[in-house]
Amino acid sequence: MTQERLWQVLDPSWGDLRALSALLCSAAAAVGLLRWLGRRQVRQKMDEARRSRHLALERMEKAARRFKQENPGTQSSQILSLTMVELAEKLKEGSLSPESVLYSYMDKALEVNREVNCVTDFIHGCEDQLRELKKQKEKGLLYGIPISIKDHINCKGHISSGGMVKFLGQVKEEDSVIVQVLKHQGGIPFVKTNIPQTMINKQGVVGALMGMQSVTGVLGPMARDVDSLALCMKALLCQEMFQLDPTVPPIPFNDQVYSSSEPLRVGFYEGDGYFQPSPSMIRAVQLTRRLLQDAGHTLIPFAPPKIDYMVDELFTRGIFSDGAAHLVDCFKGDMVDPNLKSQYNTYRLPALLKRILAIILKPIYPRIARDLGALCGVGSAKNLWDQHRAVAAYRREFITKWGQLRLDVILCPMLGPAFNHGYAGKLFAATSYTHLYNVLDFPAGVVPVSAVTRADEEELKQYRGHYGDPWDRRLREAVEGAVGMPVAVQCVALPWQEELCLRFMREVEALARGTKGSV
Repeated sequence: MTQERLWQVLDPSWGDLRALSALLCSAAAAVGLLRWLGRRQVRQKMDEARRSRHLALERMEKAARRFKQENPGTQSSQILSLTMVELAEKLKEGSLSPESVLYSYMDKALEVNREVNCVTDFIHGCEDQLRELKKQKEKGLLYGIPISIKDHINCKGHISSGGMVKFLGQVKEEDSVIVQVLKHQGGIPFVKTNIPQTMINKQGVVGALMGMQSVTGVLGPMARDVDSLALCMKALLCQEMFQLDPTVPPIPFNDQVYSSSEPLRVGFYEGDGYFQPSPSMIRAVQLTRRLLQDAGHTLIPFAPPKIDYMVDELFTRGIFSDGAAHLVDCFKGDMVDPNLKSQYNTYRLPALLKRILAIILKPIYPRIARDLGALCGVGSAKNLWDQHRAVAAYRREFITKWGQLRLDVILCPMLGPAFNHGYAGKLFAATSYTHLYNVLDFPAGVVPVSAVTRADEEELKQYRGHYGDPWDRRLREAVEGAVGMPVAVQCVALPWQEELCLRFMREVEALARGTKGSV
């Protein structure tokens, strides 16, 4: 009798232990295999996406090259120098052809993409749309204007990845509402462009926080000047939009408000008390305030109420009311952008550990401790209702203060200048200046007014922030070495007053352009 057999006779559990050990080893091997297969599938999807993107860009390059060869006299630089309003006028009157404009923009997009890798896809249907557009008798407000679309916005026949591998290969069967309306007005979506991973989004888009209603996120246009933004808003606020999305109030653009030149009562603040602005941010607000005063507008100091409470309890706890569970689930089996790793690792900590860390950090880093506590979420449906009620109460308080000062609009900082590479994902909380108006659901726009100077850079060396914690040190590092980079201010109006917000932005833009060193 072998020793092993003898042990089995003396202790029958020995055989069971061997079987259990073998079972555990098999299970571990199976888990390892599944993980390996998962990683392999992720790599395969990414490789396929790269091949698809390469082919799309190749197709785009061939189309642009073919047009240049067939039309050597096209003045692309002149076309690209026009504002959107000028472009629209020339396209409508026929002094510019839609082909010359589309292929000039296509060629420029390829040039920029070689520098910054911004184009994710070529919307090849743009050439078919161009042909159909020329047959139409009525010309929309955006007739023949090429438009780039962010990656997460759905376009028929293309994917909307949102920077997530899980969405690769999911070709969309229809355009999002905003794309349908842009096309209806004659605009030509021709490329999709990059976004931060897991961008937070509303209707006809993909994202990791679909269903979250505590904080409002919206789609908004970007352009080189305010008149172009106004033209885009006029085009979007049309009957087609109201029919496709009945949740949008059927209110057309109010040109009278946008064109007004009446003096404004402007509330302003240089900092919110949560994140100390960089020197260039403060100077941008001060410069704009002086310009507005000299132009005859009334400037009134305004202090947003309870900013710490707004950031922690209303924004962070609201947007992650589920304890970040949906966001973490979205990443399962997916890749994580290295710039988001530290943020993601914080989100996936168990709620109990977040609370313990918050208690430990509170005496040393109170702001970071509060943020960790808020990341635990609300805990129950009752608490979620309480949170929504708190947002409504804060909104009423803010509007009451606004009304008491009889303000028309608010001027305030916009986080900037653009961060150095790798810092955006590490300073999520630094966007308190814009998060405020997401919580309030107020229309807000950004206007460049100046550029970072060497004096700003020197002053930045003394930057300590309000808390002197790692976030403050990180912000200083994020904006170092930015001499010459644009610096903007933020313009805000009350709900349903987009035209007034744009009118204020246009005023700021016009005044800033008249100053030395403006951009």
